[in-house]
Amino acid sequence: MASTTAFYTALSGLNAHARKLDVIGNNIANVNTTSYKQTRLNLENRFPRNYRPGHEPGDTIGGTNPYQIGLGVGISGTQRSFTTGSISPTGDPLDVAIDGDGFFLVQSGDNTYYTRNGALHQDANSDLVAVNGEKILGYGVDSDYNVVEDTLAPINLPIGGLQIAEPTTLAHFAGNLNAGGDEATAGSVTRLLATATGGFETLDGDPAASTTALTDIADPGTSGALFAVGQTIRLDGATRGGAQVPTVELDIAAETTIADLLSFLDTYLGVHDTDTANPDGLYPGATIDPDTGIITVVGNTGANSTIEIDPSDLKLIDEDGSLAALPFVTSNDSASTGESDRSGLIVYDSLGNAVEVSVQFTLESKTASGTTWRYDLFSPDNEGGGQYLSSGTVDFDSIGALVANDPITVSVSRAGTGAVTPLTFTMLLSSDDGRMTALADNPSQFSPVFRDGVPTGTLEQFAINDDGLIIGAFDNGVTRTLGQIALARFINNQGLVDEGGSLYNVGPNSGEPTVYTPGEGATGPLVTGALELSNVDLGQEFIDLILTSTGYSASSRVIQTTDQLMQQLLVLGR
Repeated sequence: MASTTAFYTALSGLNAHARKLDVIGNNIANVNTTSYKQTRLNLENRFPRNYRPGHEPGDTIGGTNPYQIGLGVGISGTQRSFTTGSISPTGDPLDVAIDGDGFFLVQSGDNTYYTRNGALHQDANSDLVAVNGEKILGYGVDSDYNVVEDTLAPINLPIGGLQIAEPTTLAHFAGNLNAGGDEATAGSVTRLLATATGGFETLDGDPAASTTALTDIADPGTSGALFAVGQTIRLDGATRGGAQVPTVELDIAAETTIADLLSFLDTYLGVHDTDTANPDGLYPGATIDPDTGIITVVGNTGANSTIEIDPSDLKLIDEDGSLAALPFVTSNDSASTGESDRSGLIVYDSLGNAVEVSVQFTLESKTASGTTWRYDLFSPDNEGGGQYLSSGTVDFDSIGALVANDPITVSVSRAGTGAVTPLTFTMLLSSDDGRMTALADNPSQFSPVFRDGVPTGTLEQFAINDDGLIIGAFDNGVTRTLGQIALARFINNQGLVDEGGSLYNVGPNSGEPTVYTPGEGATGPLVTGALELSNVDLGQEFIDLILTSTGYSASSRVIQTTDQLMQQLLVLGR
């Protein structure tokens, strides 16, 4: 007779196939969902009724099989396919696809989730976030822009807000110094006089000396003093080697002496004491002859060391800023001699300020073994110490090659600028970028061929590399690493719990995540400007849809047939 069990068996078929239709419908609905993973519903038969277990064959009778009738179908679970979907270019540089087994780590509140949806963008705080606002986690950089794989944190990329500046640490020069030029023999000679023929005198009529106070110097045109307390002597327009000397002032106080004036001239005209006389017997520097009161400024050797001062280059300025007089009569008697050349470069301090530095080479001597050149370093931006920085010598052999490529240390004071002081960098005369030589080639000519350090720059844009490195481009032409996206990998992806919104969470059977950088540990590299498409196979889904529909119809037919049999049974009882 008809069994009511068949009703429930068929009902289990209806329920199971209805759930399978739910899964298929969800797959089809997400066929265009970024990085969606196809899900499959797995069915299993329910534990059957055992009428007879069967028995093994004997001597007189054969074996029999179990007599079992199933109780329908059940759902064993779902299984998600984590095969990589097709990667489709989008043209958006913030779209990132994972070509491997990894997951982006994202933060929402205090929770960390995992996703393969790489449709990224920036929020109002310049954080890199996923499509629903979850913050992308990765690694930051240290002060030298090296990635620090220590702590995961949200990635912040403040376009227009991040500024950098890097001080110069290294400069390379290349070129040729004319070994056929003349050896340096004399420095320029410039005299400062009170009149066209005479030197300075005191108010008592004696020749002025280095210890004479400026306020005790007589004005040759009057019976009074030439200088007064509160006035300043302004050096403005003088040249050294044809280059104008920066404008500076000497304040006149009651205790200011001619020695102070001489030191002022040495410092700001760039004359440096070599501790020895020039070949012509004169010592570089500013001095006063106590017998005549005439001030003489002797320059260093080398044509580019010639000092020239016109009367209008030394002005006497009153306290109100007006011109009081031109107190010095000048006479540029002779120029510096000797083969020399000068080249300049711009370097940068720790705040990104441009600092001008010039390098001058002068031919000191020629021997059978080669030539010796003196280098002089200058900077008009050397705060408080005058433009002269330092000097030294370099030797070239008889074929014009540098004998020793010893690093030359350049130090520029940045006192009072807010930058790290001093600015110190190394100068090399031979490198992969070029080298200095000393061959007979007129004229001498050399220049900087490399210099590191950068001025202040503002972040303009950034890009993401396949290894997750985020490279920022600044408006000063510099690129720097700003961070790195991290990826997680699980032992069992199918054990992850789907939280919706393309997010997954750690499940009991997924294992704990292991964090890598893209490309490591089978996570796969990143593909920028692209997104991973859904891996739903529509053809397979439609086949499953037909089979599931057939199964559902068949189960309903079992119910219908069982009902007919029950009706026949009831008819027998009438």
